[in-house]
Amino acid sequence: MNDLGYTLKRVLKTKPIKKIPETEAIFEQVEQINTEADHDPHTLRISIDAKVAVKVGEFDRGGTTRMPTVSLDHDFPTETTLIPYGIFIPEYNELFLFFVASKLTADCIVDLLESWWQTVKHRFTHIQKLVINQDNGPENHSRRTQFMKRIVDFSASSQLNLQLAYYPPYHSKYNPIERCFGWLEQHWNGSLLDSVETVLNFAQTLTFKGKNPVVTLVEKVYSTGVKLTTSAMEELETQIHRLPDLKKWFVEIFANPV
Repeated sequence: MNDLGYTLKRVLKTKPIKKIPETEAIFEQVEQINTEADHDPHTLRISIDAKVAVKVGEFDRGGTTRMPTVSLDHDFPTETTLIPYGIFIPEYNELFLFFVASKLTADCIVDLLESWWQTVKHRFTHIQKLVINQDNGPENHSRRTQFMKRIVDFSASSQLNLQLAYYPPYHSKYNPIERCFGWLEQHWNGSLLDSVETVLNFAQTLTFKGKNPVVTLVEKVYSTGVKLTTSAMEELETQIHRLPDLKKWFVEIFANPV
């Protein structure tokens, strides 16, 4: 085979990324919003997202380790999975990791945001606005009625103006939180995540620029399929300001609407 030219070669990452017609316009708007947020002393920008659920057990996850490690020879069904959900503050390189034992729903996502804000708001009494970078996932996109209802409620209860800035499809790697998940994957690379405690301990010992993440286990059980009626969503839309031509991707919510 080698003599015929079929030698081993690296896989080339040269296929173009999928795009939608609005991709470039979305990126330009995200960059503008992020730049303005980073230069405004009264605005805090955060990046949020979830990662694929982690199967808890003696499963081979790929990767390498310096210690001899033996895993199960088949990926048997597991009763326990944890969904990593992250909130990242790029300005301070601070990471907050939540490991969700339930389904990740719109209610769960906003509960995590509210819980996070309660723990940090004493540091950010000067902040009047949150810019939230995220991807258009099934539970947090701007047409998900329950998510938008909870986000509007969060704005009112926290007295924060909110600006949702979504990255375009197929480009989630540009969302800053994705770097954090990359660090986590490298940190527990090759190790067996054989218990909930092991998962949490690995996450707590992750270090980036001298800082460890704040790690929380979320055991609350969430119901799926919660949504607003059409008329209720129409009423909610009167409290939401969407960017013309990019209505799905950029949304502003004011804590005290005029």
